[in-house]
Amino acid sequence: MKRNFEMMTIKIILLVVFVFVGCKAQQDNIVFKSKGKVDYPLSNDETKLLDSIQYRSFLYFIEEANSTNGLVKDRSASWAPASIAAIGFALPTYAVGVERNWISRDEAAKITLNTLKFFFNSVQNTDTNATGYKGFYYHFLRINSGTREWNCELSSVDTGLLMMGIIFARNYYNLDNDIENEIRLLAEKLINRLDWEFFKMPPTGEYANTISMGWTPEKGMHFMGWNGYNEALFLYILAAGSGMKNVEASYDSWLASYDWRTPYPELSHVIFPPLFGHQFSHTFIDFRGLVDKYMKEKGIDYFENSRRATFVQRLYAIDNPHNWAGYDSLCWGITASDGPTDKYNFDDKKFIGYAGRGTSGPDLNYFDDGTIAPYAAISSIVFAPEIVFPTIKSINEKYGKGLWGPYGYFDSFNPTLNWFNKEYIGIDQGPLLLMIENFRTGLIWNYVMKDSVIQMGLTRLGFEYLK
Repeated sequence: MKRNFEMMTIKIILLVVFVFVGCKAQQDNIVFKSKGKVDYPLSNDETKLLDSIQYRSFLYFIEEANSTNGLVKDRSASWAPASIAAIGFALPTYAVGVERNWISRDEAAKITLNTLKFFFNSVQNTDTNATGYKGFYYHFLRINSGTREWNCELSSVDTGLLMMGIIFARNYYNLDNDIENEIRLLAEKLINRLDWEFFKMPPTGEYANTISMGWTPEKGMHFMGWNGYNEALFLYILAAGSGMKNVEASYDSWLASYDWRTPYPELSHVIFPPLFGHQFSHTFIDFRGLVDKYMKEKGIDYFENSRRATFVQRLYAIDNPHNWAGYDSLCWGITASDGPTDKYNFDDKKFIGYAGRGTSGPDLNYFDDGTIAPYAAISSIVFAPEIVFPTIKSINEKYGKGLWGPYGYFDSFNPTLNWFNKEYIGIDQGPLLLMIENFRTGLIWNYVMKDSVIQMGLTRLGFEYLK
């Protein structure tokens, strides 16, 4: 009872502060702070390289978007619908464009406002052709109308990524003018109408109390909830900070299914084979030094956990248990990506298309068919720049001609087949660009960490700094 009372007191205090500053970042008494950019010296050539990578990726979110409603395509293919997760990454991207003088602040603010207006005014009901329901949105939307595409699910995690972008926006756009005032107002309304109780799984069973993965009007709630360590860590922080009831029990269920392994000596960590699962949450939240009760017992923070996962992937490529061409200390990075498909199969070698590829060492890998995703290594630049930079340079030298296009690195390639994907994927371009910016300036971390929702979420889930 005492703990519950204390948590309620903290919540009330945070909410009072939040109202006082007019829907902006919590300016005072911030418990969990961004540590800013990564302390790593850059040469002039490395600076120019990062400039080039970021700018090309930035162009994706400008040119593959509908400027009238802010919807961003899931991928660069002509037929592709919008992805709400890609939009979540796009919103901070526009701010990066401002800071790097690629667009004006007014232009970025107008794009952002158009995006938030669309989502706020979109149809929210059980109709199969709506945009969302209960404050959440369908995974894929038609790029022009913004209505549901492909009978896809109302997605908790993809809505969560959209909301993280919105949280960034309401803190970054802090000027007292009509556009930026409205951005902050709409952001608050969008966050407040999330009905987390709708997405809570039943209190018994394998996924007890967890946040459901999705819902459709045709079949109802998805049978699986978010548990085990994966990209959804931020989702529980967001839910806790924006009012989910009894979120502590939900988070306990999430932690209970963690898988701690030691794939290589001195690289013990909570595993998740695809690297994106170690990157998405870190794109928005600065976890340096932060632990919950599980990680406190293990003696490492979540940032170190992702750093170890990054080194494991490199060691796996060096070991190369399946003898794929190209794998070595300077060519690694297995994660969700496009692939060659089975039309390239030969002998005992099997290939697949889009899949959640990944590895957590020789004893656990998902769909390793020799396909490398450049964004996997590059998005780990905050965790391990000392191995990421040599990898980028080597890949450029060996494969750059086939791998580089209008928006920078194509999504993936397979050296065994000399196969190069010719498309880009929004949720891959976003972390690549934003993690580089966090590495260089801490921009996204700086504005997200100060938000009252994030402060409240980390507090309610028992996060603290590792001593």
